[in-house]
Amino acid sequence: MRNVDRFAISDWFKGLQDHICDEIASTDGKGVFEQELWQREGGGGGRTRIIQNANILEKGGVNYSEVHGVLPSRIADAMQVSGHDFFATGVSIVMHPFSPMVPIIHMNVRYFEVSSGEKWFGGGIDLTPIYIDKTQAAVFHRKLKEVCDRHHENYYAEFKQWADDYFYIKHRKETRGIGGIFFDRLQATEYISLSDRFEFVKQVGMLFSEIYTRLMQENKDIPYGKPEKLFQALRRGRYVEFNLVYDKGTKFGLDTDGRAESILMSLPPEAGWPYNYKPIAGSREEQTIDLLRKGVEWASADI
Repeated sequence: MRNVDRFAISDWFKGLQDHICDEIASTDGKGVFEQELWQREGGGGGRTRIIQNANILEKGGVNYSEVHGVLPSRIADAMQVSGHDFFATGVSIVMHPFSPMVPIIHMNVRYFEVSSGEKWFGGGIDLTPIYIDKTQAAVFHRKLKEVCDRHHENYYAEFKQWADDYFYIKHRKETRGIGGIFFDRLQATEYISLSDRFEFVKQVGMLFSEIYTRLMQENKDIPYGKPEKLFQALRRGRYVEFNLVYDKGTKFGLDTDGRAESILMSLPPEAGWPYNYKPIAGSREEQTIDLLRKGVEWASADI
């Protein structure tokens, strides 16, 4: 396979943004993605696309960015990179549906290089159901495992564990959702080319629409009431906590003077923090909270 460069990668990410927006809007049946073009003062820019107050989706974002310039020294030190000029491009997605029966979903695929010559891919996809459906959780993880297994026998186990550890709200001692896969610093090696890494990232990116449009269709008509909406607000609050306290992408964007409105599009329009919440024993809420832990083998037939 031919070598890939930053321009080919960036162009593919633009096309991925187009594809996902088309698929999500079509499935929603009402919403339209509004686009805002922006420029970064230090170099580069992007396309922010937001869907709001639609049929199924209360708020969703599919963002593309391509930024470059001088990497702040504190970030270079944290990333342990020797070159201080950087180029980064990628697509970041978060969907917040109206219904507490439709899961929140996040995906990010990205490429990064520095002037010293280091270059790599990163990303991941994870699911945050308000109420965990074990069957849907298993299907979600099996789809991810199929993609991982096409590229390396160790990818799924390694990247699932990485997601379990990464999407963990330490101060709550619970995971953000049912995890998924997370990976970073996928560089070329003696046995795996950068093109091969890119092919893996492509397949992860294209899987998003297949997974989420199905979840939208399967769950959109499930009835719910005030108790479910209150629990949704609490679970959205946990999502906010993770993104503002732990998420590396949020920190990187703000530390490199990225556009705050685009970076924080991942936050839900409404959330809640009831004091000292305790679920009713035996309730669906308790069952979900009990499953917000690391190490659940969702892809297994027996959960």
